[in-house]
Amino acid sequence: MIQSQNLTKHFDTFHAVEDVNLDVQPGEVLALLGQNGAGKTTTIRMLTSILTPTSGWAKVAGYDVVQRPSQVRASVGVLTEMHGLYGRMTAHEYLDFFGQAYNLSAERRKQRANDLLEYFGLQIAAHRRAGEYSKGMRQKLALARALLHEPPVLLLDEPTSAMDPESAQLVREEIARLRSSQRTIIICTHNLQEAEMLADKIAIIYRGRIRASGSLAELRLQLLGLPQYQVKLSSPWNPSRSSALPAGVEILQQGEDGFRYQAQDPDTVNPLLVQSLLREGWGLVSLQPVHQSLEMLYLRVMARAVEESQ
Repeated sequence: MIQSQNLTKHFDTFHAVEDVNLDVQPGEVLALLGQNGAGKTTTIRMLTSILTPTSGWAKVAGYDVVQRPSQVRASVGVLTEMHGLYGRMTAHEYLDFFGQAYNLSAERRKQRANDLLEYFGLQIAAHRRAGEYSKGMRQKLALARALLHEPPVLLLDEPTSAMDPESAQLVREEIARLRSSQRTIIICTHNLQEAEMLADKIAIIYRGRIRASGSLAELRLQLLGLPQYQVKLSSPWNPSRSSALPAGVEILQQGEDGFRYQAQDPDTVNPLLVQSLLREGWGLVSLQPVHQSLEMLYLRVMARAVEESQ
């Protein structure tokens, strides 16, 4: 649904985006992560045919962003960080205005507006001015506008920025509901927990270049190595007593009540380890994966990128 090859944008001598390669399939959510000024918004503007690439190419919903800009814009719904609601318009007036911009018929505009306002729980406030809405309601209305023409691609820039926790959770729930086999979503966000919750794929950009990309599991393997697990025991751990740990268990850290290990093939190794511990009389309290958060991965990628840039 979204493809790019060596997508590049220069502003005179400033290289905003350099050789960005993306491949986002239908039904996938991609989180594009990076610092302010890293190139996220410039990338989104090229993908929406607002900016013309200096070199490279991109296709959105099968349309080249340079050769078919009108078709690209008709295929995307965009939520910008500053969504620019017209505060004096009611929700119905606002959606009708943008429906006309998308050349929807009057009947279709009315139907889509009613459907979306009901979907986002805004029907009861549809005749109030948008300026009276809470932050969460405004963000929902902006999402409704982005979906008005039923685009197969959604590009969301900081969808929960500066929102209170309750409103942010509402918007995240709506994004999760919007994913489907026929829709692709790119989220630009600084909220790593949000990205970890919503994204199928992660791309981390620094100074205009993608420094790491893949699923969360792939990034963990690339950056942190094999998955790690923590064993907790009901009695003090004495490694000299355990002579039959299964092959493939590499102990990384030992404590009084257990140990941490990594395994090449945990689906095979973990059951064998449990059997071995129980057979030797250890009181097994728990065996659980060590959580390796997206924040850990992000910070490692950024530290490496900074070091390589020096």
